[in-house]
Amino acid sequence: MSRPSPEDISRTILALAAERGAGKTICPSEVARALGGAHPDGWSPLMGPVRRVAVQLMKEGQIVIRRKGRPVDPEDFRGVYRISLPD
Repeated sequence: MSRPSPEDISRTILALAAERGAGKTICPSEVARALGGAHPDGWSPLMGPVRRVAVQLMKEGQIVIRRKGRPVDPEDFRGVYRISLPD
């Protein structure tokens, strides 16, 4: 199986966030699973690429990365995060 491109990841992030709706968040692992399948060997390696694309999308104003419900600095955040559409 080929690795998804950044464009594939971007489309998936935006589609899942739109599907979830305004005011709701998605987990980055949902994006990785949508692209890599249910088995951890398929989706786990995608977590880094998903994060990189999410950071780029936040810099472009297309999504918001949240930690504990608050927007983060896309250049400097750690740990568990969620993704939402802009308010």
